Amino acid sequence: MSDTDLGNEADTTKSVLYTLVSDGDWMFQKGEYKKAIESYMKILSIKPEDRSCYVGISKCHLLMGNPELALREAENSLMGDKTYFEGLYQKAEALYYMGEFEFAKVCYHRGLKIRPEIQEFRVGIQKAQEAIENAAGSPSLVKLENKGDLSFFQKDDEKPQATVKKTKNEKKDKQVLGEFYTDKKYLEDLLKDEGKLMCGNAKASLKQAEELMKSVESWSPKDKSNRNEFLEILHRCIGDAHFKLGDLDKALEHYRKDLELVNKCKRHADRSRALDNMGRVHAQMGQLEQAIECQEKRIPLVHDAMERTWLFYELGRWYLELNRSEEALKYSLRSVTAAEDTRDVQWQMNSNVLVAQSEMKLGKYESSISHFEKALSHAKKQEDVSALNAIQEVMVEVLLFLNTVAE
Repeated sequence: MSDTDLGNEADTTKSVLYTLVSDGDWMFQKGEYKKAIESYMKILSIKPEDRSCYVGISKCHLLMGNPELALREAENSLMGDKTYFEGLYQKAEALYYMGEFEFAKVCYHRGLKIRPEIQEFRVGIQKAQEAIENAAGSPSLVKLENKGDLSFFQKDDEKPQATVKKTKNEKKDKQVLGEFYTDKKYLEDLLKDEGKLMCGNAKASLKQAEELMKSVESWSPKDKSNRNEFLEILHRCIGDAHFKLGDLDKALEHYRKDLELVNKCKRHADRSRALDNMGRVHAQMGQLEQAIECQEKRIPLVHDAMERTWLFYELGRWYLELNRSEEALKYSLRSVTAAEDTRDVQWQMNSNVLVAQSEMKLGKYESSISHFEKALSHAKKQEDVSALNAIQEVMVEVLLFLNTVAE
């Protein structure tokens, strides 16, 4: 075969691949997931090393309600490279919708360490943690391993009391709620597993949530128990659906309503979550000052060291983007302190880099070198070659500048 023939064959292959990618992506956008999978599979038959196709297939399976298959394809995308962040995120999502919240949280954390600038990993950690906390109070969601002697916890004298209490509550609810009793039971399930509403197609989930909203809004505030709590959940779910669909204005509207209801109940953890959702939307819309306002309100509400690290880091990064370097330096230093409390080497590196960048903006070059050196030390501990190279490159530029000024 001549070189010309080889060239023509290569061009033909590229053309076919381009067409298949376009077809697959178009089918995915239209919600025709089976057809999208067919296109991605054809690409893999030509180019089996294309990891993005495995991720695409995984997304399709997840949106079709098959998280186990989604997990399998996500694992395929990670073969040979466990640091492929898109595959990690997809694996975490699949595990989350399988109800494996602890494992999902681990994957979200791994992804965040690799790509700390990607907001979805942080959001994933938060929703996984919330699901874990909800599951802790819900026996139907807690998975127990058959290890050790658990008989100590099985107290027979407590079982009849629990049964009587449940029966009485059910009778009371049926009397008070009447035709709305079924809706209440469904919404109580949402309290236990909020992710249930969002594990399918976002448009279908949005429609279902809006229908439930009409039902709950028809309850009387006086005699229908937990009305506000259910409305709060639904506003959050509807906001999440709009966010996934890219309708940020509507997402923000429902997150605001969620916050209003949370403020009435005075639940600090839920207020923090609602503010975080609003801040995330504002940031996505490029409204950094509004995003900062939301996140600064969270400061007294957040006590977990890792979450405080993210919070201060995010505030510092946004202030830096707004060229407000003094505020950026203040928050990046707080992020360093919080990261040291967590002993997380990755975040100590990230935070020190942010401090150094803020100091450079303020003309504090010698001080910035000190923080770059700390970041470099953390990068060496992790054997993060790309981070090492990036930090060293900036340090060389700063040192050359200082030498030039000194001369």
